Amino acid sequence: MHPLPYADLRAVAPLDIEAELDAAVRLLGPEADTRAARGAVAGLLRRHPLRHPLWVLPLLVHGAQTGDPAPAAPLAALHVLWWTSACHLDDLADAPGLTRPGEPGPDRGPGPDPGPRPSEELMAAFLAGSVLPLRIVEALPAPPAVRAALASEILTAWTAAAQGQLADIGTDAAHATRGSAVAAYRGKSGGPFAMIASMAAELSGAERQRVDSWREFGTLFGILWQLFNDQEDILTGRHEDLRNGTPTYLLACALEGAAPPAGRDRLLALCGAARVSAAARSELLAALLAPAVLRRYGAGLGAFRARTHRVLAAVGGHERYLAALRRLVDHASALLLPPAAAAAAAATARPTRPTRPWRPTGR
Repeated sequence: MHPLPYADLRAVAPLDIEAELDAAVRLLGPEADTRAARGAVAGLLRRHPLRHPLWVLPLLVHGAQTGDPAPAAPLAALHVLWWTSACHLDDLADAPGLTRPGEPGPDRGPGPDPGPRPSEELMAAFLAGSVLPLRIVEALPAPPAVRAALASEILTAWTAAAQGQLADIGTDAAHATRGSAVAAYRGKSGGPFAMIASMAAELSGAERQRVDSWREFGTLFGILWQLFNDQEDILTGRHEDLRNGTPTYLLACALEGAAPPAGRDRLLALCGAARVSAAARSELLAALLAPAVLRRYGAGLGAFRARTHRVLAAVGGHERYLAALRRLVDHASALLLPPAAAAAAAATARPTRPTRPWRPTGR
């Protein structure tokens, strides 16, 4: 894998994220009145730790603006809460059969603890993604106009992410193009990263033009991070995109380069069969990792990397934090996929703990 420079980022933007999350959960209200809600959210965070330390993003943006990342610490907690909620909802959307209403919960009879009811986790996800982010904004020591702008960013991100996910779900492989994949990525991953980057800029007191530039940076970084996650899904052997028939950018690269009509028809047939057949997944994976497909995919990564760096260079700021942001961009835009010769090893790799593009912390 291509390890994120976690220790390096922590050195640039130190933060006790656990303490920030504890403080955020306390914003639900007095413990006597909100014990169940607090426990549900804390349990959700504990059971679904996020994989990558991208909670540093608002700290780095605020640091680039002002030289001091510390005031953005509550936004780092907001970032984790939002993505934890979104990841859980995404899991439910991808695997609705896992939701079992009425299944015994941890307080319902003797025997092994089966964990919380799906409905309890759903309510915890609602609190983590919607209520607590707004409570965090409400508690910030900022002018009312700034808090109103930050709350609006949260609503905009949820709208963009939902629209991107719906576009992803509603796009059949036969109609997938690189353009349609990027449009979905711009919403479901670009929207939330645009939210947190623009919120950090707003909180720093940046003028509107700079806030908009940071929003564009977040959007482009989110697209890159989705592309990174697509690669990670293959490299870890999870193959969730293949099992779900997700119209990824990589799949679009393969379809657009396939010799019509037989080559394209064969790929589409494999896409359908890959949902239930390991053999079809292996064959489809080999096609996706063909050198010509990877060249097309790599060119797309390079173009988005260049655009993101241009936006970052134009917005400018304190070099210590800009350098860390540039490293994040380079990390997210690396071409990690092996050529087709290594497809068999990737296809038989033992799956690891499921993750999503939206898992931005090293908790």
